[in-house]
Amino acid sequence: MKEDFKQRIQDSYTFEGESLILGGAMLDEECITDLLVKAPLSTFNRHGMISGATGTGKTKSLQVLTEHLSNRGVPSIIMDIKGDLSGLAVANAGHVKIDERQAAIGLPYYPKGFPVELLTLSGETGIKLRATLTEFGPILFSKILGLNDTQSSIVAIIFKYCDDNDLPLIDLDDFKQTLQWMTTDGKSMVEAEYGRISGASVGAIIRKMIALEQQGGDVFFGEPSFEVDDLLRLDADNRGYISILRLMDLMDKPQLFSTFMLQMLAEIYSSFPEEGDIEKPKLMIFIDEAHLVFQDASKELLSQIETTVKLIRSKGVGLFFITQNPTDVPESVLSQLGMKIQHGLRAFTAKDRKAIKMAAQNFPETEDYDVAELLTGLGIGEALVTVLDEKGRPTSLVRTLMRAPESRMDVLTKKEIDDVVSASSLYSKYDQEINRESAYEILSDKIAEAKKQSNNKPKARKTSARPTKSYFEKTMESAGRQITREVSRGIVRGLLGVLGVGNKRSSSSKGWLF
Repeated sequence: MKEDFKQRIQDSYTFEGESLILGGAMLDEECITDLLVKAPLSTFNRHGMISGATGTGKTKSLQVLTEHLSNRGVPSIIMDIKGDLSGLAVANAGHVKIDERQAAIGLPYYPKGFPVELLTLSGETGIKLRATLTEFGPILFSKILGLNDTQSSIVAIIFKYCDDNDLPLIDLDDFKQTLQWMTTDGKSMVEAEYGRISGASVGAIIRKMIALEQQGGDVFFGEPSFEVDDLLRLDADNRGYISILRLMDLMDKPQLFSTFMLQMLAEIYSSFPEEGDIEKPKLMIFIDEAHLVFQDASKELLSQIETTVKLIRSKGVGLFFITQNPTDVPESVLSQLGMKIQHGLRAFTAKDRKAIKMAAQNFPETEDYDVAELLTGLGIGEALVTVLDEKGRPTSLVRTLMRAPESRMDVLTKKEIDDVVSASSLYSKYDQEINRESAYEILSDKIAEAKKQSNNKPKARKTSARPTKSYFEKTMESAGRQITREVSRGIVRGLLGVLGVGNKRSSSSKGWLF
């Protein structure tokens, strides 16, 4: 049986083109030295999944993949929800357990660090990523606010009005000022051309914007916009950069996370040329804690994710979901994933046991293992692996002792993080915020001029003891006592943008956002 097993695995995991070594094949609790489990580079754009219970080795498997993809000149971007992947930048200090593991597999061990960029969408230390509202678009902006069809149509009108009147829509200050103009001084002109705007719907939009402001979503929109080509860089040794997007403060904001993830995929899809079948992927995307993407997602959002996953592979891009249980990923998406690295699952309840039985059915049939039983018996750093061969066929399911990461299996210190960020060539490019004249400034001048003309009319002064508040300001006051005076007066801080200094890009410029 052992010889048959060795021959079957060797035949299944031998490829003509370049491949990555994942680890060594196991049978009856033994790792068979030099019986290597590999994955062909040419099928990485067929997507994949790394799953398993907490503490079973998912993060280390993720490190291994990104390290050896980097060695082969393939850049990656990782959505780091837990903040435990920054150690990729420095070499592993080594350990006797690592030496024993590598010897059992039959692989030498060369600890080293990798070219890393630390990125952020919020207040975390890193290269700041931004995008304009114009680049984000009315559809996804409505989704992130959770608006219904009527409310979404008002958002679409705002975007159309700004396009028609050359009003750059950069951040939320621009959006709010446009909304104020369209419901007060410019109301008659706007309704004549675009139709009536419901006051109740405007109020609902404002309340949704305030709710997201209170979640800390006021730093995403602005300029300079991140350029997608900066994800594709190689270092002097032709190793692909590993871009780590630090999202620790978005753990409790799944709606923001899922919407930005979808926008990232959409922007990459629209920016990258068609590649067809290529020898290795152009870019790999790893989404940690992937259940946050699908948690409470609408049917429409799930449909868009499924469609994007199907189409983006033609751009030479591979997508990996990392989650605790395969059932966290909808079946429509799961069916599109070619590579599966399944670490151990834990069965503490009847519900857990049922989930494990369902997970076992996601793998190819095998005579070598009882999959449902083995899923609860896998040790730390062991996994059930199946990949697609170069003809797109699933390989034999094999229990694998995963190889050890060559980089540090721990986080960087604060000083080390600061050093990585300050040494980046992207730091000076994206560190300073840019502020050019946009819808906020242009419409502020119009509102001020309209107010001045109104104040010069004698009847207006006699009939009003104090300036009349706009509908927008009244709605803001009724939204709740927590609304600060700064928000209710000038509509100043944006939902997903920060104003700065310099020139903002036009709506036709290329940019990219999560």
